[in-house]
Amino acid sequence: MGYRARAIFRNTTHLNALRTDEAKKPFSCLSCGKKFPKRSSFKIHMRTHTGEKPFSCETCGKSFGYKSSYKLHRSIHAGEKPFSCETCGKRFPHKQSLASHMTTHTGEKPFSCETCGKGFTAKWRLKIHMSMHTGEKPFSCRNCGKSFRLKSFLKNHMRIHTGEKPFSCVTCGKGFTAKWRLKIHMSMHTGEKPFLCRNCGKSFKIKSHLNVHMRIHKVEKPFSCEICGKSFTQKNHIVRHMQHHTGEKHFSCGICGKSFTQKSLIVQHMKHHTDKKPLSCGICGKSFKRKGTLTRHMIIHTDENPFKCETCGKSFVAKSHLARHLETHTGKKPFTCVTCGKGFRKKDYLNIHMRIHTGEKPFKCDTCAKCFTQKTHLIVHMRTHTGEKPFKCETCTQKEQDNQQT
Repeated sequence: MGYRARAIFRNTTHLNALRTDEAKKPFSCLSCGKKFPKRSSFKIHMRTHTGEKPFSCETCGKSFGYKSSYKLHRSIHAGEKPFSCETCGKRFPHKQSLASHMTTHTGEKPFSCETCGKGFTAKWRLKIHMSMHTGEKPFSCRNCGKSFRLKSFLKNHMRIHTGEKPFSCVTCGKGFTAKWRLKIHMSMHTGEKPFLCRNCGKSFKIKSHLNVHMRIHKVEKPFSCEICGKSFTQKNHIVRHMQHHTGEKHFSCGICGKSFTQKSLIVQHMKHHTDKKPLSCGICGKSFKRKGTLTRHMIIHTDENPFKCETCGKSFVAKSHLARHLETHTGKKPFTCVTCGKGFRKKDYLNIHMRIHTGEKPFKCDTCAKCFTQKTHLIVHMRTHTGEKPFKCETCTQKEQDNQQT
């Protein structure tokens, strides 16, 4: 058989195969070109384009595009967890949830990225990872225009605009926009830290925290700054770092107009405006805005100093106090002022110092409108108005008592 005859034969065979395939899958989607053998399969597929969700939960009203998804969801309300892990005894409502969990024990990562070879325990994790290589973000928010790699990410984002918090804590009633946020919150009540580091024994509430921690042992810093070359273990750290170069402050206070580089900083700042202190000390009645602050305060009453310096033996009530103290032994000052070159042990100290150069005085006296660079300076100043004198001389007080006795 000549070359031309072989080519005609190959083309004919290919066309016949295509015709056979078309005959087997006669239902074609006009939106994406995907083909289906049955009308029912085609009809179900069309829901991905139309967004139709015909299966609605009678308990919570949540809707689903597929009957199988609806059935899985119903088992959550029923509290059914028929699938049990033979290794640790943990139970799951779905078989695939158990299969995914088992990989934490076996270390198996059956789903590999064809681009970089990285392995994943679940197919959906690989799918998320793959979009990092392509950079594709096909799901856009109609309210603010922000784009996302996955539809689930967009769905979670939309709750910022709607204010919806469908996941509630059964212990304290607090609501959350995403299931993983509720899961992290629940570990605060249970104290459970199932993810253990085999190198140092440290435990974590969620696996992602363990993964980030493991980079400390590997000294892996995959995220590098293109401007100064500094490397970071996490993506959000480099994003935060870049703001020092750009000077961007995306989060603005609606009351006073002050801008911040991080969401956590504006949340903390807003508490100064509300002045709400819902947490009270049962011993002295002092109120606090944050649970962590109340916990640290309670140690004052117990005289407990659980954090001890191994170098000099000095003890501290808080871990942050010990960390600050340890810097006095090392002498490290990693935070440098770009204006005058002065070094600081903590980033907070550098931020306070920078106000000298910028002239910023964020702490204002309500009585005389005088402004200060630090909160402690304002507190000291307020005593000029209140007449408060909290510091007494023990020598003078003792002489006064002796005179009264004689």
